[in-house]
Amino acid sequence: MNIQELTYWVTLALMPKMWTRRKNEIYVKCFSHTPKISIIELFENQSCWSELGMTDTETKIFKSAYSQLANNSFLVENMLSQGYEIFPIHSDDYPKILKDHLGMGSPTVIFTKGNKELFLEPSIAIVGSRNADEISLNFTKKVAKKASSDNKVVVSGFAKGVDRQALDSTLEAGGKSVIVLPQGIMTFASGFKQYYKYIAQGRVIVMSPFAPKAPWSVEFAMARNPIIYGMASEIYVAQSDNKGGTWSGVIDGLKKKRTIYVRCPGENEKNANLQLIDKGAIAVDINGCQIENLMDEKKQKQQEEKENLDERIISILSKEEEITSKNIILKLKIDWSDAEMKKHLETMPQVQKNKKSSRVFYCLKDKRTNDLFSY
Repeated sequence: MNIQELTYWVTLALMPKMWTRRKNEIYVKCFSHTPKISIIELFENQSCWSELGMTDTETKIFKSAYSQLANNSFLVENMLSQGYEIFPIHSDDYPKILKDHLGMGSPTVIFTKGNKELFLEPSIAIVGSRNADEISLNFTKKVAKKASSDNKVVVSGFAKGVDRQALDSTLEAGGKSVIVLPQGIMTFASGFKQYYKYIAQGRVIVMSPFAPKAPWSVEFAMARNPIIYGMASEIYVAQSDNKGGTWSGVIDGLKKKRTIYVRCPGENEKNANLQLIDKGAIAVDINGCQIENLMDEKKQKQQEEKENLDERIISILSKEEEITSKNIILKLKIDWSDAEMKKHLETMPQVQKNKKSSRVFYCLKDKRTNDLFSY
């Protein structure tokens, strides 16, 4: 693709105040139009805008963007001279896996530097918290090394914590990686210096969908997350909170029927991994191997805990003629609300509820019966 065409594509991609999905929809209409409308004609032939169903607001955006063509031409020429590559969404070099997963939400253009052949290879993403625990980082190392030995490319978002651990462990193991930036690719100078050897070896490609000179931002970091998931054939979760990028990415992936593997946490860990497993993610152990009977084991453990709690409640009731639910909680020393305890007591067939004025008391059914015959 020549510099002129790339200039128009970059101009389309960088237009403000228009969603990426809408830009792609307009291009699809150009492609399916008879005769086909080229990317150059889209900007130069304003008479086609009404045929494409563009609104007045959209035509104003295109007219404003047209004034940026000269600047974008210099930008494209400068990038190509420095070894960057630019892939519009219709390009044969654009990652097919990204379009398969994101569809019309795929970036209109991606800017890259490195071995584009890595886009064609099987890939996995290892995602998780920026402030991950040691066990999560250890999991990340193991999965990254296993992926490298299986000749799979590891996708990294280049954030601290799990992302960076996945990248570094992959390269240490002789593997390959795709780095998805939360910033413009031309602002990654220090990163290119740090990973130059691996880029030269064909083991790393850096990509970004953002304006080439745009600095890092929280907005870009959040927008990058779907691209990380979209670039991966498999997704492994080392550690997730119950909100944030990892959580929302997994929830979105599960809604789209993606297969997502989540590390099964230990008993004392404080994270949302089990919640994700409950929502349909597949549980894996510290080595990334699937745990076949986790849900059965979890249900069994929950049943055992319930039986143990019931036994303790019965023991308390056997020593009391009547007692309130609040006092049962105090004796059990558990962090339950009064409503939770009342709901639980109603599930116990051995327990009887007695209302006295506005208060509710509980006792054992058999104990009350025996008391009646003791008089």
